[in-house]
Amino acid sequence: MSDENKVLLRVSNLKQYFPIGKKKMGKPQSFVKANDGISLNIYEGETFGLVGESGCGKSTFGRTLLQLYRQTGGRTVYYGRTVEDFDLKYVEEIFRNLPDKKKKCEELLDKVKKLEVDYAKMPEGSEEEKIAKKAAGQHLAEMESEADNDLLDITALIGGLYTLDETALAEAGRHYLAEYLAMKEIRNINAQADEFEKNGKSAKAGEVKKKIPELQKKVQAELAEIDKIRDNCKKDEEFEKYEVQKDDGINLANLTDAEMRYLRRDLQLIFQDPYSSLNPRMTVGQIIGEGLMAHNIFKKGDPKMQDYIMEIMEKCGLASYFIHRYPHQFSGGQRQRIGIARSLAVHPKFVVCDEAVSALDVSIQSQIINLLLDLKEQNNLTYLFISHDLSVIKYISDRIGVMYLGNMMELSDTEHLFAHPYHPYTEALLSAIPTTDVDSKKETIILEGDIPSPINPPKGCKFHTRCRYCTEICKNVTPQFEEVEPGHFVACHHKLGVPEEK
Repeated sequence: MSDENKVLLRVSNLKQYFPIGKKKMGKPQSFVKANDGISLNIYEGETFGLVGESGCGKSTFGRTLLQLYRQTGGRTVYYGRTVEDFDLKYVEEIFRNLPDKKKKCEELLDKVKKLEVDYAKMPEGSEEEKIAKKAAGQHLAEMESEADNDLLDITALIGGLYTLDETALAEAGRHYLAEYLAMKEIRNINAQADEFEKNGKSAKAGEVKKKIPELQKKVQAELAEIDKIRDNCKKDEEFEKYEVQKDDGINLANLTDAEMRYLRRDLQLIFQDPYSSLNPRMTVGQIIGEGLMAHNIFKKGDPKMQDYIMEIMEKCGLASYFIHRYPHQFSGGQRQRIGIARSLAVHPKFVVCDEAVSALDVSIQSQIINLLLDLKEQNNLTYLFISHDLSVIKYISDRIGVMYLGNMMELSDTEHLFAHPYHPYTEALLSAIPTTDVDSKKETIILEGDIPSPINPPKGCKFHTRCRYCTEICKNVTPQFEEVEPGHFVACHHKLGVPEEK
C-alpha cells in the first residue's frame, strides 16, 4: 500500500499506559507501558496484519484504536467520517478558544526550539558523546511529537489561519463557531424530520424542515467571512505551511464516550474467544439484533429485522433456521461465524480481528479466513488482523507490523517482509516457521530469556536483552522508527542487510 491509497486511520505516537495501584506520596506512579509511541497509517480496503509474542501489546493496540481503552497520548485520526458529520465538543472548544490554544502551542514549540539549539551544540567526538547525543535526540523527538500533536489539532481545523494575530484569530474563531453550530442545528432538524417520517408524520417533518434554508444561508454567510479572512491571510509567508495541514478527519483521542458511541457502528471488533464472547442466555437472532437496535438501524419489534438478520447469517455461512438457537448448540467455528455476523451486521468500515481464528482447528481456520476475505471484498472492509500464526498472517495480510514490548519494530508489505526482514526480531520469528523440507538448511534462531517487563522496560532498544547483534548503542539509545525503503519501516541500529552509517 502506498500514500496514493486513501488513509482510513492515521495513528501518530499512540501511547497506552495502565497505572499500577494507587499513587503513593513521594513516589512516582508506575505504569504498564502496553503501547509506547506507535505511528502508522491503515489504508482503506487493506488487511493490516499484526504479529508478536504474547504480552507485546497487540490486542491493547486494537482496542485502543477503537477507544475501548482511552489512549494515554498521541493522535488517532479517523477518515471514515468528517468533523462536519457530528457534534464534537473538542471542535467547539478549539473554535471558542483559538487564541489561548495557539498561545499554549507556541509556548511548547519554543521549548522544542531551545532543546534543538542545545542538541546542536552537543559534541559527538567519542563513542560516549555520540550515545549521549542520540539519547538527547530521542528526548527531543518525543517533545517534537507532543508539540506537533497540539499544533495539528488546531491547524487541521483552520489551516493557514493559524498565522493570524490574537485579535484576528479570535474573530475567525467566532465565524467558525457560528458556522459549526448552524450545521449542528441542521443535523438535529434533519434527524427530527427523519423520526417524524418513520412514524408516518410527513406533515410535521415538512414543517420542521422549513427552518433549514435560513440556517443554510447563515452557514454560507459565515463561510464567506472566513474566506475573506483567508484571502488576507494568504499574504503571510507561513500561510501555505499550515494550510496543507488542514484536515477534516476526526481525532478519536479527543472524543467523549457519548461521541464515540456514534462511531461504534463504523469501528467493530471480532473477539478472540468464540465461547465466552457470546451471551449464553440469548439466541443467535437476539445476539445479532442487539447491535442493530443499539445503533437505531431497526426498532424493537420491527418485522423487517428478522429477515435482515437471517440474510446476514447466510452471508456468514450460517443457516437461517439457526436464528432461534443458543450458543451452546453450535460448534467453535459456528460460534465464531456468529461473532463475525454480529460485527458485520451494522455495516462497519473497520474491523479489528483479535486472534479471530486462534481458538479453532486448522480446517475451521481456513473456512473463517476465506469467509473474512470474501466479506471484505463484498463490503469494502478494512481489517486489523491480530495473530501469532505467521502462516495465517502471510495468507490474509496486505501489510504486516511486527510488535515487541509495546513498540512497532518493523512494518512492510507482506511479500517484502517475508523475503527481506531487516529487524533481528522479525528474522527470529520467521526462522521459527515450521517447514516440511527435510533438506532445508534454514537456521532456527532461538531467542533466549523471556520478554522483559513492560513496567520497567530496558533502556535503549527494548529488544537488546535478547538480540544477538546487540552493541553498546543498543543498550543506551532507542532506535528511531524510520523508512529504509519505500513502505518499509524499521526501528533498529543494526538493520540486517543495510550498510551502517559511519
